[in-house]
Amino acid sequence: MTREEVAKMIDHTLLAATATRAQIKKFCGEAKKHSFASVCVNPCWVKAAASELAGTSVAVCAVIGFPLGAETSAVKAFAASQAVADGADEIDMVINIGAAKDNDFDAVQGDIQAVVKASKEAGKNLAKSVLVKVILETCYLSDQEIEAASLAAKKAGADFVKTSTGFGTPKDKDGKPLPNGACVRHVQLMRKAVGSEMGVKASGGIRDAKSAAALIAAGANRLGCSAGVAIVEGWEG
Repeated sequence: MTREEVAKMIDHTLLAATATRAQIKKFCGEAKKHSFASVCVNPCWVKAAASELAGTSVAVCAVIGFPLGAETSAVKAFAASQAVADGADEIDMVINIGAAKDNDFDAVQGDIQAVVKASKEAGKNLAKSVLVKVILETCYLSDQEIEAASLAAKKAGADFVKTSTGFGTPKDKDGKPLPNGACVRHVQLMRKAVGSEMGVKASGGIRDAKSAAALIAAGANRLGCSAGVAIVEGWEG
């Protein structure tokens, strides 16, 4: 796989609460230079990113229900529709994690479906196709819950399942922080669950080409990371 091919799999991500307009502009410039798949930003920056990326092949991705996934479905659906109207081409939504932990995957599916419907309809009104990616926040889920949540996303009509927000704070019984990002095993579980019909996005803690290559080999076909430039520049292929 070449550098150019890897670059087209990267969602160049800037989701910090402290992100400034100058930083958004810089990230968009990097995305244009390397022809990344998208720039992934908070909804308040969608218009700015869309302006910076107009006329390029780089999409604008907005996160919804981020990072907790705890808004109501109606709020998530409205936010997704607004983001598309503002210029988003892709939506990355966080599932109702509590519902997943309750084993209520009908609720998980319904939540996703509301966002998918709103996003697709908003895109249709603008004569464009909108991708919806579903963030499972795998650091909080068991293997069985990851599989069930992946299937719920598939049934709801989403285009991708995604591992993580990168903002999760799991801890062990002694209060010690646990890993919160993408890992090979979770990507493999997700790919097995959804088959070849959906995309799998690995996100969270991907900082170098070696990590990116392992996740791609496990089944990821999109990578969400703030270190996109380092990954592409460090890629040997």
